[in-house]
Amino acid sequence: MKIMHLSDLHIGLKLINRSMLKDQQFILGQITEIAKKQNPDAIVIAGDIYDKPLPSAEAVKVFDDFISALSVSVPETEIMIISGNHDSAQRVDVFRSILSKHRIHMIGNPPVYPDEYIERVTLCDDFGNVNFFLLPFIKPSTVRLITGNDGNGNSLSYNEAVHRIIERENINITERNVLVSHQFYLKCGTSPDTVERMDSETVTVGNIDNVYADVLEKFDYAALGHIHKPSDVGSEFYRYCGTPVACSVSEAGQQKGVIIAELAEKGNIKTSVIPLKPLHEVRIIEGSFDEIMEQGCDDYVTAVITEKTETGRKDTKNELKSRFPNLLEVRMDNVIKPDYRVKYSADKEMDVFELCKSFLSDTDESEQEILRDVINTVKEEAEI
Repeated sequence: MKIMHLSDLHIGLKLINRSMLKDQQFILGQITEIAKKQNPDAIVIAGDIYDKPLPSAEAVKVFDDFISALSVSVPETEIMIISGNHDSAQRVDVFRSILSKHRIHMIGNPPVYPDEYIERVTLCDDFGNVNFFLLPFIKPSTVRLITGNDGNGNSLSYNEAVHRIIERENINITERNVLVSHQFYLKCGTSPDTVERMDSETVTVGNIDNVYADVLEKFDYAALGHIHKPSDVGSEFYRYCGTPVACSVSEAGQQKGVIIAELAEKGNIKTSVIPLKPLHEVRIIEGSFDEIMEQGCDDYVTAVITEKTETGRKDTKNELKSRFPNLLEVRMDNVIKPDYRVKYSADKEMDVFELCKSFLSDTDESEQEILRDVINTVKEEAEI
């Protein structure tokens, strides 16, 4: 059984106010070509289809075109999609029963009532059944009718709620089982603070949404979504594939890709990553203004100017845009700024040189010599 695993499309996202729709269209087209070559038995999209619960009409069209292209390219492939925390569960659930008859399973809502269970899709190959458990993003409050509360009327923690939802399922461990889920899973014994999170991720205060990964042990493979950097949760078979396109500057330099998981007989799994090449890379370029200007390109660039320069230098951004048409932002590092921490006394007259030096701060000997020359030149001009 060959499974193609992707997640966190975030269609409609803006990267520092720059629309990424063209970049997303490009990468989704590339994913469609990969699917055509790989011809997987199943394609799973583990949540966050859109960047917002109410996506724009343009974003909806991009996703519609993508699913339509997949249906044409791999007509025998089962496509399974769950909602993430950025999606509207109700909207993803639209036409759920109708689409399932056409090999497309869009699951927006998790089980909510006691008689409901995780949506299950069973496929069969030469080694028997593979059961896919499709679990959209859940909050403890949305499943409290199933999981109950902590005894004091309060909702359970994310960890307890997800454990209870999964543990109530009748999972045949003699067959191969795959979980598709969108949550913040964490290796047991690991602090959530030690997990590197991207700027584009929604991080709860205190990381209260973490779920310990021991709950995944009944599954042969876990196709996970939510974490934007490709990673695993203590096993190469419990995987976050990450975003297909960088969604923040913090993802600069990351190699994005889609995961291919191949399940042979029970216990025999092989995974590989097929790299994706974006329309534009997201890059951070550091150096002096002149050094940065020499590296002009069409990528999405954050320019970090590290040379000492005057505060508020005019036209810096416009000059950089002439070399970087897709410039995202300019950051100034080591900019010379006045040191307002210095206290002055009205009763004490300071030497002009000392006064200027205290405002500039952190000047070396050569810079101080230039400052002396400037002050002396001004004095000489004033005396003429």
